[in-house]
Amino acid sequence: MKSAERQRIIVERLRDFDQVAVAELAEATGASEMTVRRDLDHLAASGVLRRVHGGAVVASPSGIEPPFAARATAATAAKRAIAAAAAELIHDGETIILDSGTTALELARLLRGRAVTVMPLSLHAARELADAPGVRLLLPGGEPRPGEQALVGPLTLASLRALRFDVAVLSPCAFGLDAGLTAFDLGDAEVKQQALAVAARAIVLADGAKWGRAALAHVCPADRADVVITDPGAPEDQRAALAERGVLVHVAVPTPTESR
Repeated sequence: MKSAERQRIIVERLRDFDQVAVAELAEATGASEMTVRRDLDHLAASGVLRRVHGGAVVASPSGIEPPFAARATAATAAKRAIAAAAAELIHDGETIILDSGTTALELARLLRGRAVTVMPLSLHAARELADAPGVRLLLPGGEPRPGEQALVGPLTLASLRALRFDVAVLSPCAFGLDAGLTAFDLGDAEVKQQALAVAARAIVLADGAKWGRAALAHVCPADRADVVITDPGAPEDQRAALAERGVLVHVAVPTPTESR
Protein backbone atom coordinates (compact mmCIF):
# COMPACT_ATOMS: atom_id res chain seq x y z
CA MET A 1 0.00 0.00 0.00
CA LYS A 2 1.35 3.42 -1.00
CA SER A 3 1.98 6.09 1.63
CA ALA A 4 -0.81 8.32 0.31
CA GLU A 5 -3.33 5.51 0.74
CA ARG A 6 -2.08 4.71 4.26
CA GLN A 7 -2.33 8.35 5.26
CA ARG A 8 -5.86 8.58 3.84
CA ILE A 9 -6.87 5.65 6.06
CA ILE A 10 -5.27 7.33 9.08
CA VAL A 11 -7.14 10.59 8.49
CA GLU A 12 -10.45 8.77 8.00
CA ARG A 13 -9.98 6.87 11.26
CA LEU A 14 -9.24 10.10 13.11
CA ARG A 15 -12.50 11.57 11.80
CA ASP A 16 -14.38 8.61 13.25
CA PHE A 17 -12.58 8.11 16.56
CA ASP A 18 -10.51 11.27 17.39
CA GLN A 19 -7.63 9.04 18.54
CA VAL A 20 -5.74 6.24 16.79
CA ALA A 21 -3.11 3.76 17.96
CA VAL A 22 -0.01 2.70 16.01
CA ALA A 23 -0.78 -1.00 16.46
CA GLU A 24 -4.32 -0.76 15.10
CA LEU A 25 -3.18 1.34 12.14
CA ALA A 26 -0.48 -1.21 11.32
CA GLU A 27 -3.12 -3.92 11.26
CA ALA A 28 -5.51 -1.83 9.15
CA THR A 29 -2.90 -0.88 6.55
CA GLY A 30 -0.73 -4.00 6.54
CA ALA A 31 2.34 -1.84 7.15
CA SER A 32 4.92 -2.15 9.90
CA GLU A 33 4.56 -0.07 13.05
CA MET A 34 7.74 1.80 12.10
CA THR A 35 6.18 2.77 8.75
CA VAL A 36 2.98 3.87 10.48
CA ARG A 37 5.00 6.03 12.89
CA ARG A 38 6.67 7.74 9.90
CA ASP A 39 3.24 8.40 8.39
CA LEU A 40 2.02 9.88 11.66
CA ASP A 41 5.11 12.08 11.94
CA HIS A 42 4.52 13.34 8.40
CA LEU A 43 0.87 14.14 9.09
CA ALA A 44 1.80 15.82 12.38
CA ALA A 45 4.31 18.04 10.58
CA SER A 46 1.50 19.01 8.19
CA GLY A 47 -0.76 19.97 11.09
CA VAL A 48 -3.32 17.25 10.36
CA LEU A 49 -2.89 15.49 13.70
CA ARG A 50 -0.95 15.60 16.94
CA ARG A 51 1.31 12.78 18.07
CA VAL A 52 0.73 11.23 21.50
CA HIS A 53 2.24 8.20 23.20
CA GLY A 54 1.36 5.13 21.13
CA GLY A 55 -0.54 6.95 18.40
CA ALA A 56 -2.12 10.26 17.46
CA VAL A 57 -5.11 12.52 18.12
CA VAL A 58 -6.89 15.16 16.10
CA ALA A 59 -5.09 18.50 16.06
CA SER A 60 -7.64 21.03 17.34
CA PRO A 61 -7.09 24.82 17.33
CA SER A 62 -6.80 26.16 20.88
CA GLY A 63 -9.86 28.37 20.48
CA ILE A 64 -12.27 25.80 19.00
CA GLU A 65 -14.05 23.41 21.35
CA PRO A 66 -15.07 20.02 19.95
CA PRO A 67 -18.84 19.43 20.33
CA PHE A 68 -19.98 17.73 23.54
CA ALA A 69 -21.84 15.03 21.60
CA ALA A 70 -18.68 14.12 19.68
CA ARG A 71 -16.55 13.99 22.85
CA ALA A 72 -19.15 11.86 24.64
CA THR A 73 -18.47 8.99 22.23
CA ALA A 74 -14.66 9.34 22.15
CA ALA A 75 -12.30 7.33 24.38
CA THR A 76 -15.23 6.06 26.43
CA ALA A 77 -13.34 3.07 27.87
CA ALA A 78 -10.56 5.31 29.16
CA LYS A 79 -13.02 7.82 30.61
CA ARG A 80 -14.97 5.11 32.43
CA ALA A 81 -11.78 3.67 33.91
CA ILE A 82 -10.68 7.14 35.03
CA ALA A 83 -14.10 7.83 36.56
CA ALA A 84 -14.01 4.50 38.42
CA ALA A 85 -10.59 5.35 39.88
CA ALA A 86 -11.86 8.77 40.95
CA ALA A 87 -14.91 7.25 42.65
CA GLU A 88 -12.58 5.16 44.82
CA LEU A 89 -10.87 8.34 46.06
CA ILE A 90 -14.15 9.89 47.18
CA HIS A 91 -15.36 8.94 50.65
CA ASP A 92 -18.91 8.72 51.91
CA GLY A 93 -19.96 11.89 53.68
CA GLU A 94 -17.73 14.16 51.58
CA THR A 95 -18.81 17.33 49.80
CA ILE A 96 -17.84 17.46 46.13
CA ILE A 97 -17.73 19.98 43.32
CA LEU A 98 -18.17 18.03 40.09
CA ASP A 99 -16.89 19.75 36.98
CA SER A 100 -18.55 19.78 33.58
CA GLY A 101 -17.27 17.51 30.81
CA THR A 102 -17.76 13.97 29.57
CA THR A 103 -15.41 12.26 32.06
CA ALA A 104 -17.07 14.09 34.96
CA LEU A 105 -20.43 12.86 33.65
CA GLU A 106 -19.14 9.29 33.85
CA LEU A 107 -18.21 9.93 37.48
CA ALA A 108 -21.67 11.35 38.21
CA ARG A 109 -23.16 8.02 37.12
CA LEU A 110 -20.89 6.19 39.57
CA LEU A 111 -21.85 8.46 42.46
CA ARG A 112 -25.49 7.36 42.33
CA GLY A 113 -26.25 5.53 45.57
CA ARG A 114 -23.31 7.07 47.43
CA ALA A 115 -23.80 9.06 50.65
CA VAL A 116 -22.21 12.26 49.33
CA THR A 117 -23.11 15.90 48.76
CA VAL A 118 -22.49 17.02 45.17
CA MET A 119 -22.63 20.38 43.43
CA PRO A 120 -22.47 19.60 39.69
CA LEU A 121 -21.27 22.35 37.38
CA SER A 122 -23.29 21.17 34.39
CA LEU A 123 -26.90 20.34 33.70
CA HIS A 124 -25.84 17.00 32.20
CA ALA A 125 -24.46 15.85 35.56
CA ALA A 126 -27.31 17.49 37.48
CA ARG A 127 -29.86 15.47 35.52
CA GLU A 128 -27.87 12.30 36.19
CA LEU A 129 -27.94 12.94 39.94
CA ALA A 130 -31.40 14.49 40.25
CA ASP A 131 -33.05 11.29 41.52
CA ALA A 132 -29.92 9.50 42.75
CA PRO A 133 -30.49 7.66 46.04
CA GLY A 134 -28.14 8.71 48.82
CA VAL A 135 -26.89 11.84 47.04
CA ARG A 136 -27.57 15.29 48.45
CA LEU A 137 -27.69 17.50 45.36
CA LEU A 138 -26.81 21.20 45.50
CA LEU A 139 -27.54 23.22 42.36
CA PRO A 140 -25.56 26.38 41.60
CA GLY A 141 -27.06 29.27 39.72
CA GLY A 142 -25.68 30.40 36.43
CA GLU A 143 -26.18 30.30 32.69
CA PRO A 144 -25.80 26.95 30.89
CA ARG A 145 -23.57 27.09 27.84
CA PRO A 146 -25.29 25.73 24.69
CA GLY A 147 -24.45 22.09 24.02
CA GLU A 148 -22.01 21.84 26.89
CA GLN A 149 -24.66 22.72 29.48
CA ALA A 150 -21.78 23.87 31.71
CA LEU A 151 -22.87 26.53 34.18
CA VAL A 152 -20.98 29.82 34.01
CA GLY A 153 -21.34 33.43 35.01
CA PRO A 154 -21.69 35.54 38.20
CA LEU A 155 -24.42 33.37 39.75
CA THR A 156 -22.30 30.23 39.43
CA LEU A 157 -19.29 31.99 40.95
CA ALA A 158 -21.39 33.37 43.82
CA SER A 159 -22.76 29.90 44.59
CA LEU A 160 -19.24 28.50 44.84
CA ARG A 161 -17.92 31.38 46.97
CA ALA A 162 -20.69 30.83 49.53
CA LEU A 163 -19.59 27.27 50.35
CA ARG A 164 -16.58 25.10 51.19
CA PHE A 165 -16.02 21.60 49.82
CA ASP A 166 -13.86 18.60 50.61
CA VAL A 167 -12.88 17.98 47.00
CA ALA A 168 -13.09 19.57 43.58
CA VAL A 169 -13.09 17.11 40.69
CA LEU A 170 -11.97 18.93 37.56
CA SER A 171 -12.08 17.70 33.98
CA PRO A 172 -10.03 20.22 31.95
CA CYS A 173 -10.31 20.60 28.19
CA ALA A 174 -6.54 20.23 27.82
CA PHE A 175 -3.64 19.42 30.11
CA GLY A 176 0.12 19.93 29.92
CA LEU A 177 3.17 20.39 32.11
CA ASP A 178 3.88 23.82 30.67
CA ALA A 179 0.37 25.11 29.90
CA GLY A 180 -1.23 23.51 32.96
CA LEU A 181 -5.00 23.05 33.03
CA THR A 182 -6.74 25.00 30.27
CA ALA A 183 -10.27 25.50 28.97
CA PHE A 184 -11.77 26.67 25.69
CA ASP A 185 -14.28 29.04 27.30
CA LEU A 186 -13.24 32.00 29.47
CA GLY A 187 -16.26 31.68 31.74
CA ASP A 188 -15.65 27.96 32.20
CA ALA A 189 -12.03 28.64 33.18
CA GLU A 190 -13.17 31.18 35.79
CA VAL A 191 -15.61 28.67 37.31
CA LYS A 192 -12.89 26.02 37.50
CA GLN A 193 -10.58 28.47 39.25
CA GLN A 194 -13.25 29.29 41.82
CA ALA A 195 -13.94 25.59 42.39
CA LEU A 196 -10.26 25.09 43.22
CA ALA A 197 -10.33 28.05 45.61
CA VAL A 198 -13.14 26.63 47.76
CA ALA A 199 -12.07 22.96 47.91
CA ALA A 200 -9.62 21.31 50.29
CA ARG A 201 -8.18 19.02 47.61
CA ALA A 202 -8.29 18.73 43.85
CA ILE A 203 -8.63 15.64 41.65
CA VAL A 204 -8.03 16.15 37.94
CA LEU A 205 -9.43 13.76 35.33
CA ALA A 206 -7.42 13.89 32.10
CA ASP A 207 -7.37 11.08 29.56
CA GLY A 208 -4.26 10.61 27.42
CA ALA A 209 -5.65 12.55 24.46
CA LYS A 210 -5.70 15.76 26.55
CA TRP A 211 -2.01 15.63 27.54
CA GLY A 212 0.41 17.97 25.82
CA ARG A 213 -2.41 20.18 24.55
CA ALA A 214 -3.46 23.71 25.41
CA ALA A 215 -6.78 25.51 25.05
CA LEU A 216 -7.40 29.24 25.09
CA ALA A 217 -7.96 30.01 28.80
CA HIS A 218 -5.51 29.17 31.58
CA VAL A 219 -7.02 27.62 34.72
CA CYS A 220 -4.03 26.72 36.91
CA PRO A 221 -0.56 25.12 36.83
CA ALA A 222 -0.40 21.35 36.33
CA ASP A 223 1.00 20.79 39.83
CA ARG A 224 -1.94 22.61 41.46
CA ALA A 225 -3.72 19.25 41.44
CA ASP A 226 -3.31 16.86 44.35
CA VAL A 227 -4.15 13.86 42.18
CA VAL A 228 -4.22 13.43 38.41
CA ILE A 229 -6.02 10.38 37.06
CA THR A 230 -5.25 9.42 33.48
CA ASP A 231 -4.91 6.34 31.26
CA PRO A 232 -1.95 4.56 29.59
CA GLY A 233 -2.19 6.94 26.61
CA ALA A 234 -0.66 9.77 28.64
CA PRO A 235 3.07 10.20 27.85
CA GLU A 236 5.20 8.34 30.39
CA ASP A 237 7.86 11.05 30.58
CA GLN A 238 5.27 13.73 31.37
CA ARG A 239 3.61 11.52 33.98
CA ALA A 240 6.98 10.99 35.64
CA ALA A 241 7.81 14.71 35.52
CA LEU A 242 4.48 15.58 37.11
CA ALA A 243 5.04 13.01 39.87
CA GLU A 244 8.41 14.61 40.58
CA ARG A 245 6.53 17.85 41.28
CA GLY A 246 4.65 16.15 44.09
CA VAL A 247 1.43 15.25 42.27
CA LEU A 248 0.02 11.75 42.72
CA VAL A 249 -0.47 10.39 39.18
CA HIS A 250 -2.81 7.43 38.92
CA VAL A 251 -2.98 5.46 35.65
CA ALA A 252 -6.36 3.79 35.22
CA VAL A 253 -6.26 0.86 32.80
CA PRO A 254 -9.54 0.06 31.01
CA THR A 255 -10.77 -3.49 31.57
CA PRO A 256 -11.80 -5.70 28.62
CA THR A 257 -15.43 -5.11 29.62
CA GLU A 258 -14.97 -1.31 29.44
CA SER A 259 -13.26 -1.57 26.06
CA ARG A 260 -16.22 -3.31 24.40
